[in-house]
Amino acid sequence: MLGCALSGMKVNQNMSIIERISRTEYVRSAITDKADLSAFKAKPSYRTVMGMAAICFSYVIAWPAIALLGLFAVYADRPWLIAIGGPLLYGLSHLVFLWGMYLAGFDYTKVFLRWAARVLVERWIRNNPD
Repeated sequence: MLGCALSGMKVNQNMSIIERISRTEYVRSAITDKADLSAFKAKPSYRTVMGMAAICFSYVIAWPAIALLGLFAVYADRPWLIAIGGPLLYGLSHLVFLWGMYLAGFDYTKVFLRWAARVLVERWIRNNPD
């Protein structure tokens, strides 16, 4: 019985959060402008493609490269290689990922977040007509 009451409280808290979000200028403008995903139909720029390539490359130099370095460290009987090189490779992959995000730009993220905010609030309004 208590569990049902607590779960009801969580729903009410979530609703008030969505109500507050729906009153922000960002969401209101997204609904007014009928924010959609049409920007994804356009051909991406060279910079965006290079950014996505850098993001993909960051995954290649993260765990696979660290695993290969670990195998080499075991084979060469040099544990300090993985102890020092592992974190360095992971940090490098993170920097490459961030560089890729910078190159890819904020435009697509902005379009997607406006669309998601509009859809979330419209669904909430449709399901809670009070």
